[in-house]
Amino acid sequence: MYIYLILAFRVTTIMLVLLISTLIISGKRPIGELPVFDFLTIIVIGAVTGADIAEPKVPHIHIIFAIIAMCLFQKIINTIYLKSYFFRKIITFPPTIIVQDGKMIYKNMKKVKYSADEVLMLLRENDVFDISQVKYGILEASGDISILKKGYAETVTKKDMDIKSMDAELKHTIIFDGKFQSENLKLLNFSEEDIIKIIKEHGYNDISEIFFASMDKSKNISISPYDFEGDNI
Repeated sequence: MYIYLILAFRVTTIMLVLLISTLIISGKRPIGELPVFDFLTIIVIGAVTGADIAEPKVPHIHIIFAIIAMCLFQKIINTIYLKSYFFRKIITFPPTIIVQDGKMIYKNMKKVKYSADEVLMLLRENDVFDISQVKYGILEASGDISILKKGYAETVTKKDMDIKSMDAELKHTIIFDGKFQSENLKLLNFSEEDIIKIIKEHGYNDISEIFFASMDKSKNISISPYDFEGDNI
């Protein structure tokens, strides 16, 4: 019975310390928007807390001291982070342009370790189903993407002007990493020869030059070549 009372006391006190520590570290920011170092600090504190609850032989005061020490260390790092641009560049990645003028920037995506599927998912989460509508897609340090649409794709829409038109068609990936996506070609009812002819009309001699391309049944195509550099931010 005595051991259970000790565990209950440890759980109560350590959870209070953990709650206060997390609020100090995260402030009003959601967990998903924390800088990498803050996120790692919370994970380490959680691991230390687990050791305290699971192993009564570990001195309780030592665990509390370790948590307080980590919070103080985090506050020091955070102060340096806010004041030093160079330090911020070391412990987190700056905003990175991964889409420009409807094209994915392969070099930047490789740098931040994002695949084409992940970029398309981020666009869809922001109600963008056609990459050609994007003027700039900027990957933030939090992992979210900020999107600036091209002029025709925002502000005044056809619906605002009471103009009826056909619904937009869904684009399918037809080339990825220099290779045809055969299943999607079948869905669109196009052959590889048809696609080669279309990309030649857009100035590309071979699919090996193309990192990503998507197209709908009306032959509206978006092409992202490997050598597209884009702008720096």
